[in-house]
Amino acid sequence: MADDDGIFLRNSWYVAAWNHELIDGKKLARTILERPIVLYRGSSGKVVALDDCCCHRAAPLSMGRVEGDDIRCMYHGMKFASDGKCIQIPGQDVIPAKLGVRSYPVVERYNMIFIWTGDPEKADPKLVLDYPPLEDPKWRGLPGYMHYKANWLLIVDNLSDFAHLAFVHTNTLGGSEEYAYKTKPVAIEKLDDGFRVERWHMGAEPPPYHKKVIPNKTDPIDRRNIGRMIIPGIFTLDTTFAPAGQGVEKGVQVPGTRSYRNAQFMTPETRSTTHFFWNYLHDFDVDNPNIALSLRHSLEEGFNEDKDIIEAQQKVFDADPNYQLLAIGADAPLTYFRWLFARKLEAERNAARAA
Repeated sequence: MADDDGIFLRNSWYVAAWNHELIDGKKLARTILERPIVLYRGSSGKVVALDDCCCHRAAPLSMGRVEGDDIRCMYHGMKFASDGKCIQIPGQDVIPAKLGVRSYPVVERYNMIFIWTGDPEKADPKLVLDYPPLEDPKWRGLPGYMHYKANWLLIVDNLSDFAHLAFVHTNTLGGSEEYAYKTKPVAIEKLDDGFRVERWHMGAEPPPYHKKVIPNKTDPIDRRNIGRMIIPGIFTLDTTFAPAGQGVEKGVQVPGTRSYRNAQFMTPETRSTTHFFWNYLHDFDVDNPNIALSLRHSLEEGFNEDKDIIEAQQKVFDADPNYQLLAIGADAPLTYFRWLFARKLEAERNAARAA
């Protein structure tokens, strides 16, 4: 197995899959933090995650057969329990204790499968992100997945930077270059697990994706974004659009206000590729499935705009790994996140050395 050179924070929960990827007995082969892993749902309903490599002759277990909660390698028929132990060898009664593959703790929440690739003793389910809109019936959205040919921290940088909305997403998520020139964060909070940024745009034109789901509503709005970036790479965005000039910034309950909740999860596949899971939720007309579908299409369009730039950045770093980036004022949140991530990574390394 490849040495990751200590570049990943392993004692963290990462999204490995949407639960719908495991329906109908499907075995999912997915590389997580440079480790090939097979995921499947056993007959009991339990989700299992094992190294996707039989310990006998390295045949992928994802090519095997699920039997109950166990899986059988279809090369020589060795059978592995959900904890990774070999429990059957055809034609051999005695099973050496060392025969087995690594299993990984998993938690199923918000229709997602979270995986822990670090010390299993530290895999506390309470550390999984608490984001109630993902399971609250008053919010509706459609789950999405994208694959980036880029390091996950480049995606973190992108999501930490609201100023790019005006230039990259003018016709999709942003709406106007004015957003970059006239808006500034009203609060940047440096937290122990990441940061929080709040940004207002008063008297703004509604962005294109909002116009699509609120037809014939082109009056100015007061727009608020509250972004949270959480170690190791989780982004939530709470967005409010309210009719302009009616005091929403003062806490007034303004009729006609529309809200969105956005949760995005970046899981490193390798040091230069990333699994990107997301859901964009809305709290109005939740019985109309076309709204969730429209929002998903708009977000996919916007994410693909980001993806083009981010993957082009990765090519620069592939060609020159020592390329040095220079910061501007808008980079304060992402600079802090990278500093905090480096500190937590070093702490994990030191703990591993001590052990």
